[in-house]
Amino acid sequence: MTSYIAIDWGSTNLRAWYYRQGECCDERRSEAGVTRLNGRTPAEVFASVTDGWPVNELPVVMAGMVGSNAGWLSVPYLSCPVALNEIASRLTRVEDKAWIVPGLSVNRPDNQNVMRGEETQLLGAAQLAPGTYYVMPGTHCKWVRAEGGTIADFRTVLTGELHHILLKHSLIGAGLPTQRPDVQAFQAGLETGAADSSLLARLFEVRAAHVLGSRPRESVSDFLSGLLIGHEVALMAKEFMQSAAQPLTVIGGRSLAERYLSALKLVGLPAQWLDGDRAFRHGMRSIADELDH
Repeated sequence: MTSYIAIDWGSTNLRAWYYRQGECCDERRSEAGVTRLNGRTPAEVFASVTDGWPVNELPVVMAGMVGSNAGWLSVPYLSCPVALNEIASRLTRVEDKAWIVPGLSVNRPDNQNVMRGEETQLLGAAQLAPGTYYVMPGTHCKWVRAEGGTIADFRTVLTGELHHILLKHSLIGAGLPTQRPDVQAFQAGLETGAADSSLLARLFEVRAAHVLGSRPRESVSDFLSGLLIGHEVALMAKEFMQSAAQPLTVIGGRSLAERYLSALKLVGLPAQWLDGDRAFRHGMRSIADELDH
């Protein structure tokens, strides 16, 4: 069984795992994402987070924004459609210290998209939960279509980022008290967003509803979340998915994944959940296995 080091290096955080004979014997976390280096170089952060690990003896594989033009080294994207089994053979070496996984891209007149980090989750998901469609919630949610081990197409929806911007930097969230969980508000938002294509017109109503006293001011965040996710899922089910015959897989943390599972159920799409960390680590293991051969 392979011994290796895997690093998930994103914009704001970094996670690293040391595996010996297939078993994780140490795990480390850092807030030194590529946008939070605080004056240090990526090489210095790498040395700090792997201190004491046998980085000169084992394969070290990194994925995520570390391979972007804002990261350690700008690694070219692989253009879709692309076979997932090509990823392990298209790694880029950085300073004789580690390998960086390439991201994926789509560059067509009707769709221009990129991803970094999610491709490694997809590599793991293809083995743990093989299927045709994957939804990957997050700040920038990815909707992915696979065909027999090949990533055929994907799109990105900025639902998470839009929720944050509207709540923190727009009139919608101005002057609100601390928000509290509200399942009913979220569900109401889901139903509204999924049923109404006029999302732009609905957004101001999020503010008007609490100003007029018809919705608790503490529940605005959950209603807005439901509104955006409901609209996203209904739109993508119609515009992106060619068939709903097979269950799709939601890849991510449980809390956010459950919101998407609720939205998918509302629009009549069967779905299953796969933990994002599990998918990522499984994908990294498959890459490390290839390097070991």
